Amino acid sequence: MIEAILTGAVRGGSSIMFAALGETISERAGVINLGTEGSMLAGALAAYAVTVETGNVVIGVIAGAVAGLLIAAVHAIMVVQRGANQLATGIAVLFLAMGITSLLGRDYVGVGIDGIGAWRIPGLASIPFVGPILFNHDPLTYLAIIAAPTVWWLMYRTKLGLLVRAAGERGEVLFAYGYSPARVRMGAVCVGGMFAGLGGAQLSTAYAINWSEDMTQGRGFVAVALVIFAAWNPLGAMWGALFFGGVLSLQLQLQAQGVGISPFFLDALPYVATIVVLIGFSTRNRNAAPEGLSRVFETAP
Repeated sequence: MIEAILTGAVRGGSSIMFAALGETISERAGVINLGTEGSMLAGALAAYAVTVETGNVVIGVIAGAVAGLLIAAVHAIMVVQRGANQLATGIAVLFLAMGITSLLGRDYVGVGIDGIGAWRIPGLASIPFVGPILFNHDPLTYLAIIAAPTVWWLMYRTKLGLLVRAAGERGEVLFAYGYSPARVRMGAVCVGGMFAGLGGAQLSTAYAINWSEDMTQGRGFVAVALVIFAAWNPLGAMWGALFFGGVLSLQLQLQAQGVGISPFFLDALPYVATIVVLIGFSTRNRNAAPEGLSRVFETAP
């Protein structure tokens, strides 16, 4: 059972990992995007619908990433260019995405596709216990795991990452050196939305291999919470996503074994666990927040 739970943690946590990495980039630039859930929904539908229409899941995944980016771009334009409140705009963008996906996704409910199957890595997948957990997953899961250290390296070891972090700390300093804080923030939010779109694509074409209305079920909000848990560190976001995936996998295993616990409690278990962990870490990690984020809450209505 432990092997099944850990395997499920990796597979089930990948979609949230993409979204959490994207939100980390956005918040490091000083912009909170509560519409991450909307980008995930748009990515999930776009990936599934394009795969149905073209028969090519690779094109579908690309479409999912683009859809997530476009939803995030709406948030970026309203917040960065027009000065709208970040929290209110994020919720509005989420409802926009929910409405669009509900309308356009009706024709794809119950329509089957050839989703992304597992790529078993020869040799490594045969290692007892470790092999099935780490080396027998779909390509997007591998990509999510690789993306976490890659984003960390870009954020802390490159000039591009320095610009993003400077935009979230002291935008005026960035401006003094000849860079546009607004452009950096716009780019960070859009890249964050692209990551969330990839998370949605993984959910619909590799994990669930179906489309249903509101199929993300709050994963985007969990991703936003995990950024705080991770102290705005991409590697911490990866571990947080794996934790959520592990609790989700545990819940599914308990349901499959017919444990005498209310199914409603089991459904809520991953989210309750996330809240408990967030409460435990939020105070300790408060000082790690980019300085620009404090202004968001100071100006919130």
